[in-house]
Amino acid sequence: LALQMYGCRVIQKALESIPAEQQQEVVRELDGHVLKCVKDQNGNHVVQKCIECVEPSALQFIINAFAGQVYALSTHPYGCRVIQRILEHCTPEQTAPVLAELHAHTDQLIQDQYGNYVVQHVLEHGAAEDRARLVAGVRGKVLQLSQHKFASNVVEKCVTHATRNERALLIDELCGFNDNALHVMMKDQYANYVVQKMIDVAEPTQRKVLMHKIRPHIGSLRKYTYGKHIIAKLEKFFMKAPELGPIGPPPPNPVL
Repeated sequence: LALQMYGCRVIQKALESIPAEQQQEVVRELDGHVLKCVKDQNGNHVVQKCIECVEPSALQFIINAFAGQVYALSTHPYGCRVIQRILEHCTPEQTAPVLAELHAHTDQLIQDQYGNYVVQHVLEHGAAEDRARLVAGVRGKVLQLSQHKFASNVVEKCVTHATRNERALLIDELCGFNDNALHVMMKDQYANYVVQKMIDVAEPTQRKVLMHKIRPHIGSLRKYTYGKHIIAKLEKFFMKAPELGPIGPPPPNPVL
């Protein structure tokens, strides 16, 4: 039933309505078929509903079935959803081995069309130590990852959910780029959103450094669709903090 379009809905509704002992009886029928259900367009919804509704102690067989499979499932269109439900509803003892496998494959997951959502989920909802490990994995690679369709979303989440110190280090990395690298990021279709996010969340002193780094590029940014996003963001902050001076390239040095 779990693999049928209508049957899977009946099971989900039953799991929401029946007492705990009966829930556990229903769930036990999935034992031995977990991976088949997780990878099925209908069955994955049943497994998600089990994880949401049933006592975690009755779900250990699901965790056991995932051993050694976490990377493969995180990069699967349905498996990535089930992994996220496990991280939300299961006990720390149950999620620990899942997280260990995720951390072992962070570099690949960040750049995967489905895996990046699992990494984003940990950054948004995970424990501080797991977030810190993911942020550390992005440091030193901001330029490369920000230009990637999927990884750029993870970099944005790192900037948003990092601690103050971690965020400052990520923004420092951008401020340390040479002019060419910074220009590449600001006109890139994905990386420009990372730069915008950094402008939004930076501490005022660091934002000032970042904006002064960007100012010489304003003339050329106007030529690019994505560069214009940066200019709009700058104008918003220049209006709030006019002490930075008028928007535009820095004035030429006076002739002595």
